[in-house]
Amino acid sequence: MFELLGVPPQALFGQLLLGLINGAFYAMLSLGLAVIFGMLNVINFTHGAQYMMGAFCAWMLLKFLGLNYWFALILAPIIIGAFGILLERLFLRRLYNLDHLYGLLLTFGLSLIIEGVFRNQFGSTGQPYDNPLPGGQNLGFMFLPYYRAWVVVASLLVCLATWFVIERTRLGAYLRAATENPTLVQAFGINVPRMIMLTYGFGVGLAGLAGVLAAPIYQVSPLMGSNLIIIVFAVVVIGGMGSILGSVITGFALGVVEGLTKVFYPEASSTVIFVIMAIVLLVRPAGLFGQTR
Repeated sequence: MFELLGVPPQALFGQLLLGLINGAFYAMLSLGLAVIFGMLNVINFTHGAQYMMGAFCAWMLLKFLGLNYWFALILAPIIIGAFGILLERLFLRRLYNLDHLYGLLLTFGLSLIIEGVFRNQFGSTGQPYDNPLPGGQNLGFMFLPYYRAWVVVASLLVCLATWFVIERTRLGAYLRAATENPTLVQAFGINVPRMIMLTYGFGVGLAGLAGVLAAPIYQVSPLMGSNLIIIVFAVVVIGGMGSILGSVITGFALGVVEGLTKVFYPEASSTVIFVIMAIVLLVRPAGLFGQTR
């Protein structure tokens, strides 16, 4: 069997696939963060906890109601999005005119509370979730599991659809205008507070959807969000805070870079994203796709 750069193709393409899987989750979670920050100017640190809640919601729908993965794929993002709307109405709405630090501290505290509740109820050990698409395809140079291919394709479609709606439709134009000048937009008869509330719910729903997609791959655990959120924030900073397209491209790209680093220099695989973040901040503080406010 031939080798590429001294690495067996099975190892190289296997890690490339793993990088794409991780990149899919980085992209979806950073997309939700970018939508919330870009439209609401809130740094949503509860995003990791809401991702975890999406996975647990899918698990509970299966365990207690007998609803399989495909039902959970629809219901869980709606349920978690509704929970996000509740948080927005009760807490975040009071912070929009204050410094970003207040929103960061509030959402960080909420994430600790949510994670603590789930850890107290379910423990720290993970709960298994059945693979809805077992099996895979032998491509000769690697084995491609059907479900992991589905995760990459589904996340890419969701990310591109979200970008198109926000950047290329009238609804997206209203959202961007409401961010820049809410008073003027409200003068045209548009309910800006409701639009902001639904936007936050949508961003949280994206985290819930990512959690459902992750449930069959990783064990459903109260810690699964806290293990990921710091990396996702680094992805958002590299792409540019509030940049929709930057979050998607950077998420997938950094997932691939992380996967390839595990092949060629495994010792740096856990830090390579943060090294890239430091370099980007030195060269372009607003991020690769961000704009200076």
